[in-house]
Amino acid sequence: MRRIDAILIGLGVFLGGGLVYGLLQLVGIDATNAGIWTQAALVVGLMGWLLTYLVRALTQKMTYSQQLQDYKDAVLQKQLEALSPEELAALEARLEAEAAETDRSNPTHPSP
Repeated sequence: MRRIDAILIGLGVFLGGGLVYGLLQLVGIDATNAGIWTQAALVVGLMGWLLTYLVRALTQKMTYSQQLQDYKDAVLQKQLEALSPEELAALEARLEAEAAETDRSNPTHPSP
């Protein structure tokens, strides 16, 4: 997010709060109650945004985490494509040997 985006979002929330306050006064709610309801709406909105942020952070679905994972996947794919058929066969054999060793050392979890 760029700095201007953050400024515009903040300005939008500020103006939105003022708009809700004005609309509540237009429908006949006194200024004190309109202010309370406007603040309540803004707090509920903030809590909702915070909840979505926490969910994205805890599930690693944030932009940076996703970009980093995509980069790592692309690097591994490029390295895999660069392997010769002999190197690829040796890698597969090594992985199978490691999987067999893991199965022997942990018999309570059978492999699929």
